[in-house]
Amino acid sequence: MRNTILITAKEFRSYFTSPIAYVVTAVFLALTGFFFALSVTRPLADASIRDFVSISQFILWFIIPALTMRLFAEEQKLGTLEMLLTAPVRDTEVVLGKYLASLGVLLAMLLPTAYFAALLYWFGTPDTGPILSAYMGLVLMGAALLTLGLFASSLSSNQIIAFVVGAGIILVLLFADAVAGLPGANPPLFVQRLVAVVQYASIRTHLIDFSRGVIDTRDVVYYAVLTVVGLFLTVRSLETRRWR
Repeated sequence: MRNTILITAKEFRSYFTSPIAYVVTAVFLALTGFFFALSVTRPLADASIRDFVSISQFILWFIIPALTMRLFAEEQKLGTLEMLLTAPVRDTEVVLGKYLASLGVLLAMLLPTAYFAALLYWFGTPDTGPILSAYMGLVLMGAALLTLGLFASSLSSNQIIAFVVGAGIILVLLFADAVAGLPGANPPLFVQRLVAVVQYASIRTHLIDFSRGVIDTRDVVYYAVLTVVGLFLTVRSLETRRWR
């Protein structure tokens, strides 16, 4: 546990000693602020952050890979990853340390968006439940996507490749529900079941209930399982390097 904490602290500091965290946060806040302003100024707008959550999932599609692309790719390029893996530290501790650091940056990035909710309370009377559940869903989704970006970073020493692979994986999961209309009107039973499985794998379908104020355990389990799978794959990716 001590090694994990040390790695987390080191990686978290490294984010803010380079322009990465500042640039990514600025882009995220600028885009979400713009779309939030559009949503609350339109006629008959609701006093909610539902639109903010909806657009955030697409913005995080490229923000997350940008946060994670350097975590392993840079160390592979500099040759410091081998030193880290031969040190008295387990692969799991390395992965968790880097993951928690990126999660800390993500939470720090989301914190200023509380200003949007504050504006809703200032000018209206929003329902607190949907706001809290929406943020809960956004954090769970972001935490899961970080593990996919981390896995992509462990596959290559090139940060651009890590970014593209991570963004590609996330994009597939974002639009997995689009296959629903492909089989036609009356597909065979096995096709229906396959479509249902693929739809369940879609990231955005599990965020809808959170934005409406509904916390479904199936959605929580989905994000938790996706997080565990992403961390597991990253650890296995590092373990294979020991045999190269």
